[in-house]
Amino acid sequence: MPEHKDRIEPGRVRHLWHLLEPLHAVVYFAPESFEESARIGIEPGRWPSYFAWRAAPLGAVGCEQVTSAFYSFSPRTVGEHLPSVWDAADPETVLTARRRGVDRAYHALLGDRIDDPELVEAASLARRAAEAALHAGRPLAAANAAQPWPQAPHLVLWQAATILREHRGDGHIAALLLAGLDPVESLVSFAAIGAAPEETFASRGWSTQEWAAARERLIGRGLLTPDGTATDAGRALRAEVERHTDELATAPWQALGVADMDRLSDLLGNYWVAVLGSGMLPTTNTLGIGKV
Repeated sequence: MPEHKDRIEPGRVRHLWHLLEPLHAVVYFAPESFEESARIGIEPGRWPSYFAWRAAPLGAVGCEQVTSAFYSFSPRTVGEHLPSVWDAADPETVLTARRRGVDRAYHALLGDRIDDPELVEAASLARRAAEAALHAGRPLAAANAAQPWPQAPHLVLWQAATILREHRGDGHIAALLLAGLDPVESLVSFAAIGAAPEETFASRGWSTQEWAAARERLIGRGLLTPDGTATDAGRALRAEVERHTDELATAPWQALGVADMDRLSDLLGNYWVAVLGSGMLPTTNTLGIGKV
């Protein structure tokens, strides 16, 4: 008979995402990462390197493909960086620099703990979950899963975290589509439930007029009040989006099992604190997570 697997509760899935997301996000904020992007000719600043680091696994893609895969960014914002970034460095060069940046950042953050047996164990468990993730309909997860696994445990941990967060993110887009929330509506509705101030979402590049038009559409659906806060129906819809996102992210964790999920959660705590305690990540963000 097949081995019985306990049902994974959505809260466990979300909790592990909260722990893994900051470990992945190091690549977008670490000074070592910015230094590596500058070395290969990418313009200074967070966003040029962000689009390079995140898009490179897809290949030398253009604005249309990345706008589709990233979903919440305005095409204008994406077009400021892609495909022109590939004039500075091809995707393979970018991926090599990305790994160097993560390697240096983790060494700076963790110091001697980079060789802890606990980190080795955490990397092994996270990799097992990442390797169990299915990639159909999940372009960013598939692209990162296609990258060769590194040898160093801290880089294995980062790559597993990246595959799992992109797997979840790809599923989140499916949940938003099911809810009938287009890219700008997804941000307006998220801000409306207090996930982050509206100003935090300005980085996505939508104009004041586009934001206002999305708000009016959501008011017309009964999801927002005239002052822009979520109605009960709006909060319920966002809760449904998160529930579907958790469900679509469950399979890798189901394969790992409850006991190993709990063990991974315990192991990740110190590294999560190290990243957040560094002050590297913004205290408010578009994900609504990561506060100590």
